[in-house]
Amino acid sequence: MDDQEKYLRELKKLFWENNISVDEFQLERLAHFAELVVGKNEDVNLISRNDIENISENHIFISYLVSQYIPLKALNFLDIGTGGGFPGIPLAISNPMFRGVLADSTGKKIEAVQDFLSALKLTNVVAENSRVESEEFKEKYKDHFDVVVSRATVPLIILFRYSVPLIKNKAYLLAMKGGDITEEFQTASLKYKPYIKKSTIFELSYKPGNIRNEKGKKLVLVELVK
Repeated sequence: MDDQEKYLRELKKLFWENNISVDEFQLERLAHFAELVVGKNEDVNLISRNDIENISENHIFISYLVSQYIPLKALNFLDIGTGGGFPGIPLAISNPMFRGVLADSTGKKIEAVQDFLSALKLTNVVAENSRVESEEFKEKYKDHFDVVVSRATVPLIILFRYSVPLIKNKAYLLAMKGGDITEEFQTASLKYKPYIKKSTIFELSYKPGNIRNEKGKKLVLVELVK
């Protein structure tokens, strides 16, 4: 069995056990993405080398899982600190009509992501080697996004600061986090209270290996208004 077939089987099992409907073409793309990341990881540090064996669960599936929390009416998303394309590429695969910008300040990572997008023939997202807090990026994408996603890249208070200039009048912030984030969440909420309409912290539990969320995976979902 080649690597892509292995990832395909692992992903099929994860989606089936969690009752998430994914078509065969999406599954094949996700498995291909996993293979691409593992291959590139030998040259560019995209994920922990200790985590390569668990890429299907800890990176591909968990990134796709975030799509279940995004409002269907959302059109444009920004992935801040995308790294190797997480969660942005699985989100793009989940919905071809969902258009996105995958941003990272590390050139080698963005070059890798651009190669992935080409190999996967994903045309609804672009990868940009940029700092989202830069004046150039803010000018280009001012009031543009209705969804901002990020995977444990920066503290929530910084993520709010990065997001506010870039979102539409109503938008959603989704941050993947681990461990106890109570204090971090309270600090950010206090600072940006005028922008927060509603907020929820979800436990990202799933079958078979994280039924009671033993791994401490959380998703912070905030509805923002300007």
